[in-house]
Order: sequence, then structure tokens, then C-alpha cells
Amino acid sequence: MDVKIAKNAGFCFGVKRAMNMAWNELEERENGIYALGPLIHNKQAVSKYEEKGLMTVDDLSNIPSNESVIIRSHGVGEEVYTKSKERDITVIDTTCPFVRKIHNIAKDFNEKGYKIIVIGDKKHPEVIGINGWCNNEAIIIKTLDEIETINFDPNEKYCVVFQTTINLDLYDSVVDKLSEKINNVVFKNTICSATKERQQSARELAREVDCMVVIGGKHSSNTQKLVNICSDIVPTFSIETKEELNKDDFSKYKVVGVTAGASTPEWIITEVIEFLESI
Repeated sequence: MDVKIAKNAGFCFGVKRAMNMAWNELEERENGIYALGPLIHNKQAVSKYEEKGLMTVDDLSNIPSNESVIIRSHGVGEEVYTKSKERDITVIDTTCPFVRKIHNIAKDFNEKGYKIIVIGDKKHPEVIGINGWCNNEAIIIKTLDEIETINFDPNEKYCVVFQTTINLDLYDSVVDKLSEKINNVVFKNTICSATKERQQSARELAREVDCMVVIGGKHSSNTQKLVNICSDIVPTFSIETKEELNKDDFSKYKVVGVTAGASTPEWIITEVIEFLESI
């Protein structure tokens, strides 16, 4: 079997930076450190960090005063920083710079009187964090159909930002649709460059192979976008580790392509490639 790997796959800059910062903190501490939510959407990688002493909690109230907390690359709302300061909790901020840029845009335009629109999944931690920089008053839209259900105020000014992992094809459609419905609107293309590159290289590779294997967490937004892109072109297997692969599933394929989400460690990708090459 011929195995081809996407040009851009695996850890993006933001995730690699966050994971390195977190590991360095763990190396320096004997008693471990807290993280507010899973560091990344990859349970295998998070498990390695928890073995090292990382303690994952879902709420700041679960962290004792005078301790430290890692803010993951997805970012958090402004309130987390305020409450941390009030309780003397030291913040190790690994928020991705691309996400931080959206926070600044949301805060700045909100203070200028604009209503913020976030294109993304309201349940995703990145979107929850963005909303926290505009008083949790953003209009959050996930699909084109949802736009039709919203009555926009003709007297309001709107600023539109995008979850960093949104599909590129959706961006143009959203801009066209909202431009028709809103008179005074500013669009900020905040889809990160790593996401654009990863989606494009996955699309190009899918056109050259008989099937695709997409590696990444089931709850990883950017991974599932890759799954959707590839499955529109060729049969696609969505997995977290090589244990989910079955040799018999690949008996009819001669060329298989491999890509991975931004939260997928190199060692997991290597194991999958080695398995496929052994067929």
C-alpha cells in the first residue's frame, strides 16, 4: 500500500506552543499544576500530561487560592482573569495568539458600540471564550440557515468574527448572506492560517488517493472539519489512534492519504503511518 501524508498535518503553532509551555511548567513543579479544561482535544496527549502532574478542572472554583492555573490554547473569557486575580491564582496563559487576536477585536468593537457576531459552535470553548470578551452578549451563529432566523436591528452596527477552525467555504457564504441582511457590518476574517493550510492540503491530497485517514480527537473542531472535507471527496476513516484501524478495511485501496488535526501529537501520527505501511 502506498501511503501519502498531507503537507500540513498535526500540531499547529498555537497548540505546540501551549503544550511546550505546559510541559515546562510541569517540569519545574513537584506538586503539579491545574489546567482549566483539557489542554487540547486529544485525550491520549492529555493523559501523558496528567501522568506528569497536570490536574484538569472544569471550573476556577475547583482551584485553591494561591495556586496556579494553565489557560489552554482555546482561550477563556475576561472574567476568568478577573476572578483569578481576586483569588491570587497565578495564570499561565497559553492562549493561541490567533485566538487572542479575536478577543481583542471583540472587546474593542464591543466598547465602540458594535454588536458582536461570532460564527462558530456556541458549545466550543474557543467560542465561549470569545463571547466572554463582549459581556457574553454575542450573537453566535453556526450555520447559514440560522442567519435566516435572526432579526437584525437596522440601527445597530455589527462586527463579525469567526472561530479559527471554521471551514473556509463557509466564510464566503456567511459574508455574502450577512451583507444582504445587515446595512452596517464589519467582517474580520479570523480563521487562522494553520487552519487554512491544513484544510487546503487535506483537500488536495484527498483528490490524489483512494481513501483518507484523518487522525484527531472526536471532540476536536478542526479535526472534524478535515473529516467533512475529505469525506466529500473519497471514503474517509476518522480515528484517534491506530487501534481503531482494521487491515481488512483497506483491502480494496491501493493509495491511502493521511492527515491529522491540530491537536494530534506526532507520535500518534507516526504509529498510524507505520500501521498502514505494514499492510
